[in-house]
Amino acid sequence: MIRINDTVFDQAYFNDASERMAAAAQLDKRAGERFAVCFSEAQDWLAFFFAARAAGVSVLPLHPSTPYAAARRQAETAKCNWLFYNRQEGEPVCEEHADEPGQLLQMSSGTTGEPKCIARPWEDIGDEIDSYTAAFVEPEDMTPLIACPTTHSYGLICGILMALKRGQMPTILDTGNPKFLLRKLRETERPYLISSPAILHTLARLLPAGEQIHATMTSGTLLPEPWFKTIRGKSRHMFQQYGCSEAGCIAINPDVQAANEVGYVLPRFSLRGPGTQGAPKEIAVQHAGVTVETRDLGYRRDDGMLVFLSRLDDLINVSGLNVYPKEVEDVVMTFAGIGDAVVFRKQDAFAGERVALLFSAEQTVDQRQLRQWCAERLVAHQMPTEVLQVERIPRQANGKISRREVAARHDAGEFQAARTEAA
Repeated sequence: MIRINDTVFDQAYFNDASERMAAAAQLDKRAGERFAVCFSEAQDWLAFFFAARAAGVSVLPLHPSTPYAAARRQAETAKCNWLFYNRQEGEPVCEEHADEPGQLLQMSSGTTGEPKCIARPWEDIGDEIDSYTAAFVEPEDMTPLIACPTTHSYGLICGILMALKRGQMPTILDTGNPKFLLRKLRETERPYLISSPAILHTLARLLPAGEQIHATMTSGTLLPEPWFKTIRGKSRHMFQQYGCSEAGCIAINPDVQAANEVGYVLPRFSLRGPGTQGAPKEIAVQHAGVTVETRDLGYRRDDGMLVFLSRLDDLINVSGLNVYPKEVEDVVMTFAGIGDAVVFRKQDAFAGERVALLFSAEQTVDQRQLRQWCAERLVAHQMPTEVLQVERIPRQANGKISRREVAARHDAGEFQAARTEAA
C-alpha cells in the first residue's frame, strides 16, 4: 500500500491500474522499447512504473510539472520510442529499437555539463535495494514520508521501493506547502522524512523551540554549514546518503555529525584508491566489474567514513592553489542576514581563475562589512573578488546548484539585471 497525501491506494488498486496501463501501452508486445512517462498524478505514474518493471521494458520518468515540449525533447534525447503524457495512449517518438533488457532511465542533473541519459538495468536496481535495506537498518521501525519527486531515483528507489521492500507503507507528500508537511509530521508516529536540503531547512526553521523531527534524510547536495546546524538541531536522528546517477546510492551515514561526512560505502561496492585527508582523490567505485568515476573529490577516513570535499569540476585554481567553493560559502553564510550563497569560478588573465560570489539576504547587505568578515576568516586566495547580492540563488528542482550555469548566467549579466529589478 502507498499513501499519497491523505489518500491510501492499496495493492488491489495498483494491480488493477497497472494492468490497465500495460494493456493500453501494449507492453507485452514491446519488449526492448523505451517509454517516457509524464503524469500529473503520482498514482498514475506509479501504476505505469510497476507495469513497466513487471513487463521488463525501459521507462524514463519525467517530473509531473514538465511542459509537453520539454517532455517530448527529453524523450527524444533518451531515444524513447513512446511518450505517455497525461494519457494512457502513447505517441510515437523514435523508431529506432535498441532491443535491450528493461532499464530505469534517468536524465543526469546537468550540474557540470549537458544532461545525459543514464540507463540502469532492473536487475541492478534490485541489487541496490537489497544492499541498501540490509546495510541501513535504522529506519526499519519508522514511517517513511517522501517529500521529494518520486520521478527521481532518490524518491523512487530510496523512498518508495526501499519502504516496500521493508514491508512499510510509504507516504508521498507531493506538495511543498510547509504547513501541510508539518501537519503530516506531527500526526505520524516516528516519521522518517526523506526530502531535499531546502525543504528540510525550511521545516527546521519553522519548528518551535523544543520540537524535533523524529528522523530526516538528505541527499543530492551537501548542506551549507548553517543549514546543517539548523537541521541537525531539529532532528532526533539525521541520515545522509551519497550517490550518482550511474551507480545509484553509494554510501549512507546513519548518524550525521558533519555535513561532509557522506557515509559508509555500501557492501555492493569497493572503493578504488580511496585517498587520504592529506591526499584526496576522485571518488570511484567498482561493482560487477564496472568502475564508476563520480567526478567528486574526497577521501575515506580510518573509521571507514567517506568524506566529500568538492566536485572536481567546481574546484577553483587561483595561482596554483585550490579553492573548495563550499568552504567559502560556509563562511559567507555565517554573516548575519545571509540565507544562501554560491561560489563559482571566473577566468582571470593574471591568476588564471578567481573566486566569484552570489548571495541572497532578506535585507541589503553592506558588502564592505561582508568583505571584512571574509578577510578575517579566509586565506587570501579564497577571497571572492566579485561579490553580488541577488534576490534568489538559482537552484534546480532537486535542490542542486549548477555552478557552471550560474557562471554562464553571470557572464550574460542576468544577475545584475535581477539585482536592479529587486532593488
